[in-house]
Amino acid sequence: MIKKLLLILILGSVFCVFSGGCVTNAVTGESEFNIYGNDMDDDVRLGEAWAPELEKEFGGVFEDEHIQSYVDYVGQNVAQVSHGAHIPWHFRVLRDKMMNAFALPGGYIYITTGMLRKLETEAQLAGILAHEASHVTLRHSTNRMSEQMGFNILFSAAMRNASGEMVRAASIASQLVMLKYSREDEMEADVIGLRYAMRAGYNPYGMVETMQILEAERNDDGPAEFLSSHPSPMNRYGRLLEEIEAGGYNVAEMKVRKEDYERIVLERLKDVKDEDEDENKKKNHKH
Repeated sequence: MIKKLLLILILGSVFCVFSGGCVTNAVTGESEFNIYGNDMDDDVRLGEAWAPELEKEFGGVFEDEHIQSYVDYVGQNVAQVSHGAHIPWHFRVLRDKMMNAFALPGGYIYITTGMLRKLETEAQLAGILAHEASHVTLRHSTNRMSEQMGFNILFSAAMRNASGEMVRAASIASQLVMLKYSREDEMEADVIGLRYAMRAGYNPYGMVETMQILEAERNDDGPAEFLSSHPSPMNRYGRLLEEIEAGGYNVAEMKVRKEDYERIVLERLKDVKDEDEDENKKKNHKH
């Protein structure tokens, strides 16, 4: 059984070679399987197609133009020193109480008002946006999509005459492989994102501080770390600190901008939070 499972995984490499889907990652220089080609043109088209639908699900982007402009300004600072400076970037705020930030392929980055409320400085915001921007430049989304498509084809062919036990074992193996890649993606995005933030002049400890914020918010009853798609923030500190030391920057002179963040984001979000609470009180009163 083990030999058959290994054969399935090896076939993935063969599929990559014969399909012409192997490309060189512009950030890492490594060869990887991506059916969307070497450049990011298709990634951009995917982002353009998906962004309107995603924003529609959130009721449109957050209506505060000052906060939107500020987040885009910080994001563009990071994007222009990234490996994707040649593509159009879009940094947008979504009104949602959940702490979240994510990226679509091709330069569409989103952060929620729930996440913005938890941050304290522009450096922290830059750290999160840089992390998400690195997912774009590393092409993690289209890489994973390509791998999943290739694996599905191989899995179906290899399992055609397999026993039920074999199918179940291979299915579990495939899921663990995908989760492993996802954890590696997150760690890779930490390092590359930190470099982008530092190149843009931001104090790199802003990203470390966001890890501490995420750790404080982490649900103790959540899934076991080994089967989680994101590594524990605690396990990411060490790698970030090593990268900061290797960067050779005079950290004390780098941008933090706590006052700007408080004035432009936190003060304005106070009104938004109060409106949400008033609406909830009205709903509860009606019931």
